[in-house]
Amino acid sequence: MALTPKSILSRARRCIQIEGDALAETAKSLGPEFVRTAQAVEATLKRGGKLIFSGVGKSAHIAQKLAGTFNSTGATSSFLDATQALHGDLGLCKEGDLAILLSNSGQTEVLQLLPALKRLGVGIVAFTSRPDSDLARNSDYQLFYRVPREACPLALAPTASTTAALALGDALAMVLLEERGVTRDDFALLHPAGNLGALLLKVRDLMRTGERLPIMPETCTTQEAIMAMTKAKSGSVALVQKRTGKLAGILTDGDFRRSALTGPDFLQQPVAQFMTRSPKTIRDDTLAVEALRVFELHKIDDLIVINAQGKPVGLVDGQDLPKLKIV
Repeated sequence: MALTPKSILSRARRCIQIEGDALAETAKSLGPEFVRTAQAVEATLKRGGKLIFSGVGKSAHIAQKLAGTFNSTGATSSFLDATQALHGDLGLCKEGDLAILLSNSGQTEVLQLLPALKRLGVGIVAFTSRPDSDLARNSDYQLFYRVPREACPLALAPTASTTAALALGDALAMVLLEERGVTRDDFALLHPAGNLGALLLKVRDLMRTGERLPIMPETCTTQEAIMAMTKAKSGSVALVQKRTGKLAGILTDGDFRRSALTGPDFLQQPVAQFMTRSPKTIRDDTLAVEALRVFELHKIDDLIVINAQGKPVGLVDGQDLPKLKIV
């Protein structure tokens, strides 16, 4: 039959609906087996063991993705090629690890791993849609998903089954992420590259500190403030209250140029006469993208970073932002 726009959309919607049904059935079927497996995974990680994902065919692809997902949350995981495992790659496994073996039918070649893994003292999780399978019966724990039917009209290509398996694995990973108290900061440490890492950067990760952060008391002269700026190769200097150390103001290149118009002795005048009081600031524990928003909103070149006590602890130079790929 020739494909028409109507038939194309109808078939696509039918496929998605069937896969959606598998997800709904899997969610409804979760019970004690899932709880026991989650507890076993958590216990394995707490004692320093790792998770080992394996499968054959399309299940291998799901296993690889899940290993990556768990790793991204700080749960040490590895993918084990089921065939290569029988030819030496079992060296990846050690006593106390937990192997999560994926097989829709529970009757694939992954069964060949069972004797060797048991001999090594590795716990085994059956990840399957068949509670009555050899894999489920011979494993320590079980993760079951439900697939009323595949989306493939021939009932051959793994479709709804792989979708359900992937969702169930993701559910386990997210349950454990919350249980282990993984924070955005933890996640950022494991994603240093790309947009995700940039979005999770904190201001403290990009601010200038130490010798690159000029700080002077507000009682100093303009000349002393300019010398501090020059030494730090900075376009501004943070000026603080002498007694409390809290930020009192900022002197920028623009402020310096304007001060020069007041008379020949401007350098000997108190910097407090020319500084900008109550400048725009940002906390060191704020997301870096918020700093970008301040720069864009207020059209400034430098942004003083303060801590919870209102003391300057860093400086964000607008020129640094493009290098960090958050603009």
